[in-house]
Amino acid sequence: MFIDPEIPHQVFPDDIDLVVEAADMMTMLAAQRLERIDAMRREALRDATHNGRVLTEVVERGVRLELAAALRITEHAAGELLSFSEAVVHSYPAVLVSMERARITEVHAQILVAAMNELEPEFRAQVLEPGIALAESEAVGTFRRKLRTLIDKVRSATLTERYERAVARRRIAVEPDDDGMGWAHVYAPMVAIHAAVSRVTSMAKAIKASDGDTRTLDEIRADVVLDLLIDGATEIHPDHARGVRATVFVTTPVLALLHDSDASRAAAGIDPPVVEGIGPIPLPVARELAGGAPGWTRVLTHPETGMVLSVGRDQYRPPPALQKLVKWRADRCMGPGCGMPASRCDIDHHVDWALGGRTELTNLGPLCKGHHTVRHHTDWTIEHVADSGGAIRWTSPSGRQYLVKPERSVPVFRSTDSRDAPF
Repeated sequence: MFIDPEIPHQVFPDDIDLVVEAADMMTMLAAQRLERIDAMRREALRDATHNGRVLTEVVERGVRLELAAALRITEHAAGELLSFSEAVVHSYPAVLVSMERARITEVHAQILVAAMNELEPEFRAQVLEPGIALAESEAVGTFRRKLRTLIDKVRSATLTERYERAVARRRIAVEPDDDGMGWAHVYAPMVAIHAAVSRVTSMAKAIKASDGDTRTLDEIRADVVLDLLIDGATEIHPDHARGVRATVFVTTPVLALLHDSDASRAAAGIDPPVVEGIGPIPLPVARELAGGAPGWTRVLTHPETGMVLSVGRDQYRPPPALQKLVKWRADRCMGPGCGMPASRCDIDHHVDWALGGRTELTNLGPLCKGHHTVRHHTDWTIEHVADSGGAIRWTSPSGRQYLVKPERSVPVFRSTDSRDAPF
């Protein structure tokens, strides 16, 4: 917004305001379009019934054809529009109301409706209202991720049973491609796949660092997978690339381990165990990983835990334990709407080290390469929000502010320096 210094009491819209206004109008028009499409469908069905035709599927196919022809889109796209309009008008009218008021975009609505349709009916009432609240407050990428987390949490009581059914379907498949190439697909527990890919990537990066290797990282990863599967050994790789193991965060509320099943854990109101980048895992799997499986970083959360969180001005680079804690807390890049996993991000000092910033939890956060570059080489600024549990506030060149909160809250902390105030 622009304030004319000659008329300080009047505020004029700037370019961003005009763009947002146009986007809001498009959302409201999209809501009207959905209502009119559904009205057209219902009118066609009424007319068919009055004329003695009861072949609903044929009538709807005719409506789909006319809609596709009128809008100059494919019949498949027209069918998707018909299904979407029927869902928001009849099954989830609160979503339509939010669109009509431009509180959510059409993309948010599409993501939410698709997720609701896939969800078991008994869980939908627990997801719809908080799902709309997320859609009204979060960017699309963050909303999609948080909605998935919400659904996983709601469904976690049946996680073990569903996991056991799914794991019985594990398999591999080969898909041929052109030029003598092909794909190998593995359907298996995501925990194992995540760890395998992490290990392969670590090995590939170690090999890539070797002098004279001109292959891309993707090429090396593919070669490493084939070497391991065909030869079953890593002797052909350089010494520094052998023995590399995956490192994955497993977060398990301590009290969850005291329960016999996911159903009893959920009934007690305790969050499920989660794996970074994957989501909730069954209690038996979490119990195994928490018991000391190699290659996993276990974070057992407890409200009375005390931890060392700061090295002050003694060193610029955070020690490994503090780096892990910073990334675990955020889980993702702390750029507005960014979904880059924290494990692939840089650690940023919110108050620059050169300007007196301290190397401590309250002044550190993960940023992906892109947002790290924007933060240091443009007019965007960031600041830590005091007593927020790690939130940072971004201010754009136009003066707009965007609050980004970490995915997790850290328990109770004590500073090792008695001169510092408690965190």
